[in-house]
Amino acid sequence: MEPAAGMLSCWGAVLGAAVSVPLLLLAAAPYVRRYVAGGRCRSTARLDGKVAVITGANTGIGKETARELARRGARVIVACRDIAKAEAAAREIRAETDNQEVIVKKLDLADTRSIREFANSFLAEEKELHILINNAGVMLCPYSKTADGFEMHLGVNHLGHFLLTFLLLERLKQSAPSRIVNVSSLAHHGGRIRFHDLNGEKSYNRGLAYCHSKLANVLFTRELARRLQGTKVTANSLHPGSVHSELVRHSFVMTWLWRIFSFFLKTPWEGAQTSVYCAVAEELESVTGQYFSDCQPAYVSPWGRDDETAKKLWNVSCELLGIQWD
Repeated sequence: MEPAAGMLSCWGAVLGAAVSVPLLLLAAAPYVRRYVAGGRCRSTARLDGKVAVITGANTGIGKETARELARRGARVIVACRDIAKAEAAAREIRAETDNQEVIVKKLDLADTRSIREFANSFLAEEKELHILINNAGVMLCPYSKTADGFEMHLGVNHLGHFLLTFLLLERLKQSAPSRIVNVSSLAHHGGRIRFHDLNGEKSYNRGLAYCHSKLANVLFTRELARRLQGTKVTANSLHPGSVHSELVRHSFVMTWLWRIFSFFLKTPWEGAQTSVYCAVAEELESVTGQYFSDCQPAYVSPWGRDDETAKKLWNVSCELLGIQWD
Protein backbone atom coordinates (compact mmCIF):
# COMPACT_ATOMS: atom_id res chain seq x y z
CA MET A 1 0.00 0.00 0.00
CA GLU A 2 2.88 2.33 0.75
CA PRO A 3 4.11 2.57 -2.89
CA ALA A 4 0.55 3.25 -4.03
CA ALA A 5 0.10 5.94 -1.39
CA GLY A 6 3.40 7.49 -2.39
CA MET A 7 2.35 7.52 -6.04
CA LEU A 8 -0.95 9.17 -5.17
CA SER A 9 0.86 11.75 -3.09
CA CYS A 10 3.24 12.47 -5.97
CA TRP A 11 0.41 12.86 -8.46
CA GLY A 12 -1.40 15.07 -5.98
CA ALA A 13 1.61 17.37 -5.77
CA VAL A 14 1.86 17.52 -9.57
CA LEU A 15 -1.83 18.26 -9.90
CA GLY A 16 -1.60 20.91 -7.20
CA ALA A 17 1.28 22.59 -8.98
CA ALA A 18 -0.53 22.36 -12.32
CA VAL A 19 -3.46 24.22 -10.81
CA SER A 20 -1.67 26.66 -8.50
CA VAL A 21 1.05 27.91 -10.89
CA PRO A 22 -1.41 29.15 -13.56
CA LEU A 23 -3.52 30.73 -10.81
CA LEU A 24 -0.47 32.50 -9.40
CA LEU A 25 0.49 33.70 -12.87
CA LEU A 26 -3.06 34.92 -13.46
CA ALA A 27 -3.03 36.77 -10.14
CA ALA A 28 0.36 38.32 -10.91
CA ALA A 29 -0.55 39.33 -14.48
CA PRO A 30 -1.97 42.80 -13.63
CA TYR A 31 1.14 43.66 -11.61
CA VAL A 32 3.43 42.43 -14.38
CA ARG A 33 1.52 44.50 -16.95
CA ARG A 34 1.71 47.56 -14.70
CA TYR A 35 5.48 47.15 -14.43
CA VAL A 36 5.89 46.61 -18.18
CA ALA A 37 3.76 49.67 -18.96
CA GLY A 38 6.31 51.89 -17.22
CA GLY A 39 5.93 55.57 -16.41
CA ARG A 40 3.09 57.76 -17.57
CA CYS A 41 2.99 61.45 -18.38
CA ARG A 42 0.98 63.06 -15.59
CA SER A 43 1.06 66.57 -17.02
CA THR A 44 -2.29 68.07 -17.97
CA ALA A 45 -0.74 70.96 -19.92
CA ARG A 46 -2.80 72.28 -22.80
CA LEU A 47 -1.21 73.08 -26.17
CA ASP A 48 -3.80 75.40 -27.67
CA GLY A 49 -2.14 77.70 -30.21
CA LYS A 50 1.00 75.52 -30.34
CA VAL A 51 2.37 73.88 -33.48
CA ALA A 52 4.05 70.47 -33.42
CA VAL A 53 5.84 68.45 -36.09
CA ILE A 54 6.10 64.68 -35.54
CA THR A 55 7.98 62.47 -37.97
CA GLY A 56 6.71 58.94 -38.55
CA ALA A 57 3.36 59.73 -36.95
CA ASN A 58 1.26 57.38 -39.08
CA THR A 59 1.79 54.35 -36.85
CA GLY A 60 3.12 53.13 -33.51
CA ILE A 61 4.31 55.54 -30.86
CA GLY A 62 4.44 58.41 -33.36
CA LYS A 63 0.72 58.07 -34.04
CA GLU A 64 -0.08 57.88 -30.32
CA THR A 65 2.08 60.93 -29.65
CA ALA A 66 0.26 62.85 -32.40
CA ARG A 67 -3.09 61.76 -30.95
CA GLU A 68 -2.16 63.03 -27.48
CA LEU A 69 -0.82 66.38 -28.68
CA ALA A 70 -3.94 66.85 -30.81
CA ARG A 71 -6.10 66.00 -27.79
CA ARG A 72 -4.32 68.80 -25.91
CA GLY A 73 -5.21 71.29 -28.65
CA ALA A 74 -2.03 71.51 -30.72
CA ARG A 75 -1.87 71.96 -34.46
CA VAL A 76 -0.09 68.72 -35.38
CA ILE A 77 1.89 68.20 -38.57
CA VAL A 78 2.06 64.49 -39.37
CA ALA A 79 5.27 64.16 -41.40
CA CYS A 80 5.46 60.77 -43.14
CA ARG A 81 6.73 58.97 -46.21
CA ASP A 82 3.52 56.93 -46.71
CA ILE A 83 0.84 59.54 -47.41
CA ALA A 84 -2.04 57.04 -47.59
CA LYS A 85 -1.27 55.66 -44.12
CA ALA A 86 -0.67 59.16 -42.78
CA GLU A 87 -4.03 60.42 -44.09
CA ALA A 88 -5.81 57.44 -42.53
CA ALA A 89 -4.11 58.10 -39.18
CA ALA A 90 -4.90 61.82 -39.37
CA ARG A 91 -8.59 61.16 -40.10
CA GLU A 92 -8.77 58.83 -37.12
CA ILE A 93 -7.09 61.37 -34.82
CA ARG A 94 -9.30 64.23 -36.02
CA ALA A 95 -12.45 62.19 -35.42
CA GLU A 96 -11.36 61.01 -31.98
CA THR A 97 -10.01 64.32 -30.64
CA ASP A 98 -12.37 66.68 -32.49
CA ASN A 99 -9.24 68.61 -33.49
CA GLN A 100 -9.29 69.37 -37.19
CA GLU A 101 -5.77 70.84 -37.09
CA VAL A 102 -4.05 67.54 -37.83
CA ILE A 103 -2.21 68.06 -41.12
CA VAL A 104 -0.39 65.53 -43.28
CA LYS A 105 2.80 66.44 -45.13
CA LYS A 106 5.11 64.27 -47.21
CA LEU A 107 8.52 63.59 -45.67
CA ASP A 108 10.95 60.87 -46.71
CA LEU A 109 13.91 60.91 -44.32
CA ALA A 110 15.84 58.64 -46.68
CA ASP A 111 16.03 61.46 -49.25
CA THR A 112 17.51 64.87 -48.44
CA ARG A 113 15.59 66.40 -51.37
CA SER A 114 12.32 65.34 -49.72
CA ILE A 115 13.49 66.74 -46.37
CA ARG A 116 14.28 70.11 -47.94
CA GLU A 117 10.96 70.16 -49.79
CA PHE A 118 9.11 69.43 -46.57
CA ALA A 119 10.98 72.17 -44.70
CA ASN A 120 10.39 74.73 -47.47
CA SER A 121 6.67 73.92 -47.55
CA PHE A 122 6.36 74.04 -43.78
CA LEU A 123 8.21 77.36 -43.44
CA ALA A 124 6.06 78.91 -46.18
CA GLU A 125 2.81 77.84 -44.51
CA GLU A 126 3.52 77.86 -40.77
CA LYS A 127 4.69 80.92 -38.89
CA GLU A 128 5.44 79.10 -35.65
CA LEU A 129 6.91 75.82 -34.44
CA HIS A 130 6.92 74.95 -30.76
CA ILE A 131 7.55 71.20 -30.69
CA LEU A 132 9.66 69.08 -33.05
CA ILE A 133 9.55 65.36 -32.30
CA ASN A 134 12.09 63.39 -34.33
CA ASN A 135 10.33 60.06 -33.93
CA ALA A 136 10.56 58.14 -37.23
CA GLY A 137 13.11 55.38 -37.56
CA VAL A 138 14.15 52.12 -39.17
CA MET A 139 15.44 49.03 -37.42
CA LEU A 140 17.27 45.85 -38.49
CA CYS A 141 17.25 46.71 -42.19
CA PRO A 142 19.17 44.51 -44.59
CA TYR A 143 22.09 46.49 -45.95
CA SER A 144 20.82 49.32 -48.13
CA LYS A 145 21.49 52.99 -48.74
CA THR A 146 19.40 56.15 -48.83
CA ALA A 147 18.90 58.22 -51.97
CA ASP A 148 22.04 60.15 -51.01
CA GLY A 149 24.22 57.08 -50.46
CA PHE A 150 24.10 56.89 -46.65
CA GLU A 151 23.69 53.56 -44.86
CA MET A 152 19.96 53.33 -44.13
CA HIS A 153 20.02 53.35 -40.29
CA LEU A 154 22.50 56.22 -40.17
CA GLY A 155 20.74 58.10 -42.97
CA VAL A 156 17.18 57.89 -41.64
CA ASN A 157 17.62 57.71 -37.88
CA HIS A 158 20.38 60.30 -37.56
CA LEU A 159 21.27 62.29 -40.66
CA GLY A 160 17.68 62.77 -41.83
CA HIS A 161 16.62 64.21 -38.49
CA PHE A 162 19.85 66.18 -38.19
CA LEU A 163 19.08 67.95 -41.49
CA LEU A 164 15.40 68.43 -40.65
CA THR A 165 16.26 70.03 -37.32
CA PHE A 166 18.82 72.30 -39.00
CA LEU A 167 16.25 73.49 -41.54
CA LEU A 168 13.53 74.17 -38.93
CA LEU A 169 15.71 75.56 -36.16
CA GLU A 170 15.21 79.27 -36.87
CA ARG A 171 11.44 78.82 -36.68
CA LEU A 172 11.86 77.01 -33.35
CA LYS A 173 14.00 79.88 -32.05
CA GLN A 174 11.46 82.47 -33.22
CA SER A 175 8.69 80.55 -31.43
CA ALA A 176 10.60 79.97 -28.17
CA PRO A 177 10.12 78.59 -25.64
CA SER A 178 10.15 75.49 -27.81
CA ARG A 179 11.31 71.90 -27.58
CA ILE A 180 13.13 69.33 -29.68
CA VAL A 181 12.52 65.70 -28.71
CA ASN A 182 14.69 62.96 -30.23
CA VAL A 183 13.47 59.38 -29.89
CA SER A 184 16.53 57.24 -29.26
CA SER A 185 16.69 53.84 -27.54
CA LEU A 186 18.26 51.80 -24.76
CA ALA A 187 20.07 50.19 -27.71
CA HIS A 188 22.43 53.18 -27.72
CA HIS A 189 24.37 51.32 -25.01
CA GLY A 190 25.51 48.86 -27.68
CA GLY A 191 26.47 51.54 -30.19
CA ARG A 192 29.79 53.04 -31.22
CA ILE A 193 30.42 55.79 -33.75
CA ARG A 194 32.63 54.09 -36.32
CA PHE A 195 34.02 57.15 -38.09
CA HIS A 196 36.26 54.95 -40.24
CA ASP A 197 33.21 53.10 -41.64
CA LEU A 198 30.07 55.19 -41.04
CA ASN A 199 28.27 53.70 -44.03
CA GLY A 200 29.06 50.11 -43.09
CA GLU A 201 30.84 49.37 -46.35
CA LYS A 202 33.71 47.48 -44.68
CA SER A 203 31.57 45.46 -42.31
CA TYR A 204 27.85 45.46 -41.58
CA ASN A 205 25.64 44.02 -38.87
CA ARG A 206 22.10 45.32 -38.97
CA GLY A 207 21.58 45.00 -35.22
CA LEU A 208 24.73 46.97 -34.47
CA ALA A 209 23.90 49.48 -37.21
CA TYR A 210 20.68 50.25 -35.36
CA CYS A 211 22.57 50.64 -32.06
CA HIS A 212 25.10 52.98 -33.70
CA SER A 213 22.32 55.20 -35.06
CA LYS A 214 20.60 55.38 -31.67
CA LEU A 215 23.88 56.42 -30.05
CA ALA A 216 24.12 59.11 -32.74
CA ASN A 217 20.70 60.38 -31.60
CA VAL A 218 21.96 60.75 -28.02
CA LEU A 219 25.19 62.47 -29.08
CA PHE A 220 23.35 64.80 -31.46
CA THR A 221 20.97 65.79 -28.66
CA ARG A 222 23.85 66.45 -26.29
CA GLU A 223 25.75 68.71 -28.69
CA LEU A 224 22.59 70.41 -29.92
CA ALA A 225 21.56 71.27 -26.36
CA ARG A 226 25.01 72.74 -25.69
CA ARG A 227 24.79 74.93 -28.78
CA LEU A 228 21.26 76.09 -27.95
CA GLN A 229 22.03 77.35 -24.46
CA GLY A 230 20.34 80.70 -23.89
CA THR A 231 17.90 80.39 -26.83
CA LYS A 232 14.96 78.93 -24.83
CA VAL A 233 14.97 75.99 -27.22
CA THR A 234 15.56 72.73 -25.37
CA ALA A 235 16.67 69.37 -26.78
CA ASN A 236 16.21 66.04 -25.01
CA SER A 237 16.34 62.40 -26.06
CA LEU A 238 14.53 59.35 -24.76
CA HIS A 239 14.08 55.60 -24.70
CA PRO A 240 10.39 54.73 -25.34
CA GLY A 241 10.73 51.18 -24.01
CA SER A 242 10.27 47.88 -25.81
CA VAL A 243 7.11 48.56 -27.78
CA HIS A 244 4.85 46.22 -29.74
CA SER A 245 5.02 48.08 -33.06
CA GLU A 246 5.96 47.73 -36.73
CA LEU A 247 9.56 48.78 -36.11
CA VAL A 248 10.79 45.15 -36.16
CA ARG A 249 9.12 44.41 -39.51
CA HIS A 250 12.48 43.86 -41.25
CA SER A 251 13.28 40.87 -39.01
CA PHE A 252 11.20 37.68 -39.29
CA VAL A 253 12.59 36.37 -35.99
CA MET A 254 11.96 39.61 -34.08
CA THR A 255 8.45 39.87 -35.53
CA TRP A 256 7.56 36.44 -34.17
CA LEU A 257 9.24 37.10 -30.82
CA TRP A 258 7.28 40.34 -30.52
CA ARG A 259 4.04 38.41 -31.13
CA ILE A 260 4.87 35.63 -28.69
CA PHE A 261 6.00 37.95 -25.91
CA SER A 262 3.60 40.82 -26.61
CA PHE A 263 2.32 40.61 -23.03
CA PHE A 264 5.75 41.78 -21.88
CA LEU A 265 5.95 44.67 -24.35
CA LYS A 266 4.55 48.17 -24.09
CA THR A 267 1.58 49.12 -26.21
CA PRO A 268 2.17 52.03 -28.59
CA TRP A 269 0.21 54.28 -26.21
CA GLU A 270 2.44 53.26 -23.32
CA GLY A 271 5.53 53.68 -25.46
CA ALA A 272 4.49 57.22 -26.39
CA GLN A 273 4.30 58.42 -22.80
CA THR A 274 7.91 59.58 -22.49
CA SER A 275 7.74 61.39 -25.84
CA VAL A 276 4.64 63.23 -24.65
CA TYR A 277 6.27 63.93 -21.29
CA CYS A 278 9.35 65.48 -22.92
CA ALA A 279 7.10 67.56 -25.19
CA VAL A 280 4.66 68.97 -22.63
CA ALA A 281 5.75 68.58 -18.99
CA GLU A 282 5.94 71.96 -17.29
CA GLU A 283 8.89 70.93 -15.13
CA LEU A 284 11.02 70.34 -18.25
CA GLU A 285 10.64 73.85 -19.66
CA SER A 286 14.30 74.67 -19.02
CA VAL A 287 15.70 71.12 -18.90
CA THR A 288 17.94 70.32 -21.85
CA GLY A 289 20.55 67.82 -23.00
CA GLN A 290 19.03 65.01 -20.93
CA TYR A 291 18.01 61.43 -21.68
CA PHE A 292 14.72 60.04 -20.34
CA SER A 293 13.00 56.68 -19.93
CA ASP A 294 9.62 56.02 -18.32
CA CYS A 295 9.13 59.77 -17.85
CA GLN A 296 12.22 60.22 -15.71
CA PRO A 297 15.96 60.82 -16.25
CA ALA A 298 17.81 57.64 -17.25
CA TYR A 299 21.38 56.42 -17.40
CA VAL A 300 23.37 57.29 -20.53
CA SER A 301 26.22 55.06 -21.70
CA PRO A 302 29.78 56.41 -21.36
CA TRP A 303 29.93 56.71 -25.17
CA GLY A 304 26.74 58.80 -25.07
CA ARG A 305 28.44 61.23 -22.66
CA ASP A 306 31.59 61.71 -24.74
CA ASP A 307 31.61 65.40 -25.70
CA GLU A 308 34.53 65.06 -28.11
CA THR A 309 32.76 62.31 -30.04
CA ALA A 310 29.58 64.40 -30.06
CA LYS A 311 31.44 67.38 -31.56
CA LYS A 312 33.19 65.22 -34.13
CA LEU A 313 29.92 63.55 -35.15
CA TRP A 314 28.35 67.00 -35.53
CA ASN A 315 31.12 68.17 -37.85
CA VAL A 316 31.13 64.94 -39.89
CA SER A 317 27.33 65.08 -40.22
CA CYS A 318 27.54 68.64 -41.56
CA GLU A 319 30.18 67.55 -44.10
CA LEU A 320 28.09 64.59 -45.27
CA LEU A 321 25.00 66.76 -45.68
CA GLY A 322 26.86 69.69 -47.22
CA ILE A 323 25.67 72.22 -44.65
CA GLN A 324 27.31 74.75 -42.32
CA TRP A 325 25.83 74.70 -38.83
CA ASP A 326 27.90 76.75 -36.39
